[in-house]
Amino acid sequence: MMPPAQTVCSLLLIALVGTGCSQHASDTGTTPEHENTVAMDRIAEAYVKLVLAVGQHDAGYVDAYYGPEAWQVDSETANQPLDAIRQQARTLIDELATLPVADEAEIVRLRHQYLVKQLESLVARVALLEGATFSFDEESRALYDAVAPTEPERHFQAILDQLAPLLPGDGPLVERYAHFKQDFIIPPEKLDTVFTTAIEEARRRTRAYIDLPPGESFVVEYVTDKPWSGYNWYQGDAYSLIQVNTDLPIYIDRAIDLASHEGYPGHHLYNALLEQHLVKARGWVEFSVYPLFSPQSLIAEGSANYGIEVAFPREERLAFERDVLFPLAGLDPSRVEAYYAVEELVGRLSYAGNEAARRYLNGTIDAEAAAQWLATYALSPIDRARQRVRFFDTYRSYVINYNLGKDLVQAYIERQGGTADQPSRRWQAFSALLSSPRLPSGLQ
Repeated sequence: MMPPAQTVCSLLLIALVGTGCSQHASDTGTTPEHENTVAMDRIAEAYVKLVLAVGQHDAGYVDAYYGPEAWQVDSETANQPLDAIRQQARTLIDELATLPVADEAEIVRLRHQYLVKQLESLVARVALLEGATFSFDEESRALYDAVAPTEPERHFQAILDQLAPLLPGDGPLVERYAHFKQDFIIPPEKLDTVFTTAIEEARRRTRAYIDLPPGESFVVEYVTDKPWSGYNWYQGDAYSLIQVNTDLPIYIDRAIDLASHEGYPGHHLYNALLEQHLVKARGWVEFSVYPLFSPQSLIAEGSANYGIEVAFPREERLAFERDVLFPLAGLDPSRVEAYYAVEELVGRLSYAGNEAARRYLNGTIDAEAAAQWLATYALSPIDRARQRVRFFDTYRSYVINYNLGKDLVQAYIERQGGTADQPSRRWQAFSALLSSPRLPSGLQ
């Protein structure tokens, strides 16, 4: 992909390391706002290159990049040491602190805040790579600009007590839940048909409220041996590769969840709108790279999870499941209500996953104890629970981005008037969030 167009002044500024062009601008009466733009453009380019540099030390750090290919090649060739990366990032943070942006338009102030927080997160990630140790909450604040609440066992037990009457049998609740779910597995030979149908419906619903970027598209692959259930690999030019992990049985609710979370109005749309509105329309090159372990991920995961119910409000979802997806999967459509009554309560156990990760990563329990915690309080069958612990090993405090992210995004959208009874306003506020550089702390 070609780099975004830049002004002659910004190109000179890059070449002269921030000296001559700035002086020339003041001599010719250029406004302070223009000088801020030029400075932030230069800092943004340096930020992108630092993200790519960290990627040479951390294979999972760069989740997506569609900027100039030469920058990627240069990062591979230079292979900068971590201490040099950290020092450069701190220099950029200090420089951002000197920019007078208080009187700028809101989106410019958001851009400034975004660059500061993303760079601070990069410094924290470098520290972790160098061997620093953080507690779970310290790490999530440093990397994702947020800390998840801590819930005691009694919080989850109260939800389990509500679930118990809905799950037949006398054994442990996790076994009764697993037995209940057996009737709702999508047969492997029908998976692609069900998933493709869910994606098409999610796209249709999204397109009714949001103008999709021209030519946007993606392909779906089915993979195995991954620590996640689904993944969107954004490629640029409004194109994604979506992978679905088939290691374990896939239940019927995952069709809409994955279609919306990974596709519409989730990750695929989020990345495509950022590219369209910020990279292409404004030339903000910092959004051509997505560092996974950064505040951007809380917005990405939170909006993707909240986007499920934006696209499929409860009653509409149940109708679509009953009339379309259950029959396609060969499941009994008369059991839709019973299935989702259980799943809605299980969804309220999501913070049990955070608590298992917090205790495990803080070293107060080991991997097997974390899996047992998930089995007891999140009703994860032991094989799925162990897969989730593998996720903790790889992604650590990233887990807060799903549930805390969703809660923060939902609260923010509702404060904008985007409540469930105002679907048009909800879509409008949701689209505006997906197209902006807002941070987790900016949602509160």
